[in-house]
Amino acid sequence: MGGAAGVVAALLLVAGCSSPEDGEGGDRTASAPPPSSAAPTGSADPGTVRVAGTLTENLKSPWGLAELPGGDLLVSSRDERTVTRVDGRTGRQTPLGEVPGVVPEGEGGLLGLAFRDGWVYAYLTAASDNRIVRMRYGGGAGDRLGAPEPVLTGIPKGFVHNGGRIAFGPDGMLYAGTGETGRTGLAQDRGSLGGKILRMTPEGRPAPGNPFPGSPVYSYGHRNVQGLAWDADGRLWASEFGQNTWDELNLVEPGRNYGWPVVEGAAGRAGYTDPVAQWPTSEASPSGIAYARGAIWMAALRGERLWRIPLSGAERSGDPTAFLKGEYGRLRTVLATAGGTRLWLVTSETDTRGTPGPGDDRILRLEVGPEGS
Repeated sequence: MGGAAGVVAALLLVAGCSSPEDGEGGDRTASAPPPSSAAPTGSADPGTVRVAGTLTENLKSPWGLAELPGGDLLVSSRDERTVTRVDGRTGRQTPLGEVPGVVPEGEGGLLGLAFRDGWVYAYLTAASDNRIVRMRYGGGAGDRLGAPEPVLTGIPKGFVHNGGRIAFGPDGMLYAGTGETGRTGLAQDRGSLGGKILRMTPEGRPAPGNPFPGSPVYSYGHRNVQGLAWDADGRLWASEFGQNTWDELNLVEPGRNYGWPVVEGAAGRAGYTDPVAQWPTSEASPSGIAYARGAIWMAALRGERLWRIPLSGAERSGDPTAFLKGEYGRLRTVLATAGGTRLWLVTSETDTRGTPGPGDDRILRLEVGPEGS
């Protein structure tokens, strides 16, 4: 991708900033970003995705989403500190309780969720750090969450850039995307858990085969990882907030350095891994991602649209395409069902940065067809 020199020059001017955010990506100036040749915003092919309806609504600051066996959903509220079960057919909401120890502030709070073998895993902001905990949950009528047990503690916290997405990979390991909390140097410090993608066992130990022995660090040089997903070949993809110039979609490989704060976007510099796709910050502020029908689907906050990035192996097979532009406001989380023909899409208008209307926030049901359908 072009524009490497401009990217580096712009980054060197702003890398030290830590002012309050304009939009979700943070530390951005009011000037318009440069145009992107990598991500045109032309009209989307309406045949590849359609909104089949609203599953549920009136959610408050929804953030994490996990699917239970049988198709029901768990959704976290960042600011209310609660987990709610949502019936996957009727949308009926059943509160499962408040998670103790959560301290919501800024971008922190009760964030990502995952479910595995009777445990609900949660990434949360506590008084002293970000951490991952797990809670027993039987899944039956009337069941409530058990007491949280620590899985991994000591992830740096901040008012901004707390990361928060967690997911189990096809290898059975637990992955987490973290942020550098506005302290840019943490991203390059392999001894810190900030600005990283982490890989661990379900109990929180560094996973076998990690690139740095004895450490959960899987990749580094990240600013604020927000989405994790695996394609049909088991490759890990991650979405990441840029600063003033480029937001990114990265193909993540163990031990790689993804550049922040030395580079933002594609720079072609030795020792740093370039993104597979990048966007001007006004068009993305990417949050959750999912893989379905040969493409990565990426929810955009500031950009208020759903991006589709077609893949062929480890490469893009075409330009990203935007859907739902401005139709539902800020989009936080996207989750593919097991069959891969449906997406759940969570809006994010009640997180203090949106403009909530009647019914916000909601979970939308999207039907995904093959390209050209």
